[in-house]
Amino acid sequence: MFAPKIWFQCPSWLQNLYGGVTWRGDKKNKCVYLTFDDGPVPEVTPQVLDILDTYGVQATFFWVGENVYRYPDLAREVCRRGHRIGCHTFNHLSGWRTPFEQYTLNCGLCEETITNVLGAVWDNHHLFRPPYGRITHRQKRWLKKHFRIIFWDIITHDYNTVSYTPKGVLQIVERCVRNGSIILCHDSKKSAPNILKALPEMIERLQADGYTFRVLD
Repeated sequence: MFAPKIWFQCPSWLQNLYGGVTWRGDKKNKCVYLTFDDGPVPEVTPQVLDILDTYGVQATFFWVGENVYRYPDLAREVCRRGHRIGCHTFNHLSGWRTPFEQYTLNCGLCEETITNVLGAVWDNHHLFRPPYGRITHRQKRWLKKHFRIIFWDIITHDYNTVSYTPKGVLQIVERCVRNGSIILCHDSKKSAPNILKALPEMIERLQADGYTFRVLD
């Protein structure tokens, strides 16, 4: 039996209670926002880029700073292809488990690393997504001074290859998609078996249903 919808999509009333962050984009038009967390990694990100190019789709990538440091040429290639970039902490930290000072320093290090690698290309790309969606209210207040905080409208669970297949990932998106949906995927090694197979059909089905793709800004 398919899990309850709340497992994949936070209800609008609950999203509204957690203010100061972005859960959805443009609700008036039939558009969606593809986002990818945890990269860039050479085993997965280039394949995701090629799929996006095939369909003429641009996405928003939320990067772990240590991966940007390890793979600067790949990071530049993502930008060269016209995609939007956001921070995802330097070490993929959970805000609930990390002291305030350590967390903010880690976020700053991520931003500094991306700036050093991308230079002027990074200007005005100051988006942030907290790993696991977990931040304290104090952390959120600090982050809002430096970033636009992005959550998601649909979480695909593509990283959970034990419970979900590529078909399951597609079913989640089809079941939950609506105007302005921010769709959370991953360009990580863990998610590769699901996202690399599901992504082409996901894009095709959304385009066939009349959705356009946008990047976050």
